Amino acid sequence: MIADPRLLAACTEAARSAGEAILHLVERGFAVEAKADRSPVTECDRAAEAIILEALRTAAPGVPVIAEEEVAAGRIPAHGATFFLVDPLDGTKEFVRGGADYTVNIGLVVDGAPVLGVVHQPATATGWSGLVGHGAWRDDPAGRRAISVRPLGETRAAVASKSHFNQATADYLERAIGLCDHVAVGSSLKFCVVAEGAADIYPRLSPTSEWDTAAGHAVLLAAGGRCDGPDAAPLAYGKPAFLNRGFVATGGWPAPSVAPFLPDFTRG
Repeated sequence: MIADPRLLAACTEAARSAGEAILHLVERGFAVEAKADRSPVTECDRAAEAIILEALRTAAPGVPVIAEEEVAAGRIPAHGATFFLVDPLDGTKEFVRGGADYTVNIGLVVDGAPVLGVVHQPATATGWSGLVGHGAWRDDPAGRRAISVRPLGETRAAVASKSHFNQATADYLERAIGLCDHVAVGSSLKFCVVAEGAADIYPRLSPTSEWDTAAGHAVLLAAGGRCDGPDAAPLAYGKPAFLNRGFVATGGWPAPSVAPFLPDFTRG
């Protein structure tokens, strides 16, 4: 099987190298552009993506890579059941504002499920990695440690998006686990917070792209968690336009479906 510890190590190194390139450009200064969908993009996104694409060509030759900026440029490779999903700079809005909650994401999908993932946070030199069936880890300046989700107890906490928390999300959380504290975090870091046992649930009630979620989703699965789509089945990959309509990630316990709380335009 292609998903093995050697590939995980190669992806981890690729994400770190991409993060170093981002930090170098931050120090030098960079311009911000707008894509066709009006979302921001910078040369940092493109530089990081180029590094990752080259690394994956070497580490896993022949495996298609669906990468955010490549897709934005209209370059979508033909793919079957096995492919990478790459977001070279997740959380660009936070990044442009000077925040630290942005990540480099590399995920491998096999038969619709994420099986390997690397999430790297350049600003803090911290990374999370996971290989389903083998385990999940956190790497930071203090060293490496294995991580795992926590059981759902009486004291409960949620993690939610900095920019997408709304009344519908609050209503869903009250239904899912009762009144609880929540912490707002950007990018795919939300998956990692649940994966390392610092929160119980992460609901997303608005659309995201699959490259936003595959890496963090894999880390969460490897740590013992789960992530379900609006149909209450495991969130699958390779959907039309690589679009997630919504999902709920937990520390391994089944949460109520997010479907009744989604905006009308995402329910179809």
